[in-house]
Amino acid sequence: MKLLLLGGTADARKIAAPLIESGIEVIYSVAGLVRKPRLECTVISGGFSKLGGMHKYLTEQRISAVLDATHPYALRISASAQQCCQQLGTPYWRFAREPWVAQSDDNWLMVESWDELIAQCHYYRRPFLTTGQLSQLQLDQLARNSQQLLYRTAAAPVAKLADNVQWLKAIGPFSVADELAIMKNFKTDLLVCKNAGGAATYAKLEAARALQITVLMLARPMGSKQNDATQYTSIEALVEVVRRKSQGVTRKA
Repeated sequence: MKLLLLGGTADARKIAAPLIESGIEVIYSVAGLVRKPRLECTVISGGFSKLGGMHKYLTEQRISAVLDATHPYALRISASAQQCCQQLGTPYWRFAREPWVAQSDDNWLMVESWDELIAQCHYYRRPFLTTGQLSQLQLDQLARNSQQLLYRTAAAPVAKLADNVQWLKAIGPFSVADELAIMKNFKTDLLVCKNAGGAATYAKLEAARALQITVLMLARPMGSKQNDATQYTSIEALVEVVRRKSQGVTRKA
């Protein structure tokens, strides 16, 4: 089997390692915004546009199957992968990380859209923003609704920062102690995040709980990443399925 693994997450790296050890030929794709993973396989960075598009890449490289382990909110790449696999008859698997669930002592405000999120920020003075890269319009709107804004991303912001926006460069996983220190030092009164799930960034929710800080949570898009996908929420189960299929899965002509 020649497997294209769409990665860029800690989950993807955890999936890749045992598959490589099993002798499966893995090609690991990452956006390349932060860093390339250290894996004993071919790693391609920067997307498929420079390679002629994903459809062309799957065809020319004779990819047997695609495993999508991208971020739950990376909708574009997943939609493209599903469409290409459907057109080519190529098997497609999706790792769907379980979303976070609020505990009894959490104070979460769930919103369904960016418009709702921006409107809710108007009621707080010092939000801690952990939603990943934002457009210029999104960041400007949030800055206008805040006295001070702490904006944390793994890579340098693509948007220009307003005077009241402080950028913090950091790559997870994060510890509860560090998250507590950040929120206390900044005098955070609101944590803004996406419901990404997983353990790598869960510490911020534990810190917010301990400090009784409100969490403004952007819900996952309804029905995203599920069209015609064989979807798994367990890394171990997915790895076992791919291992079992590795000798029999071929790309249709």
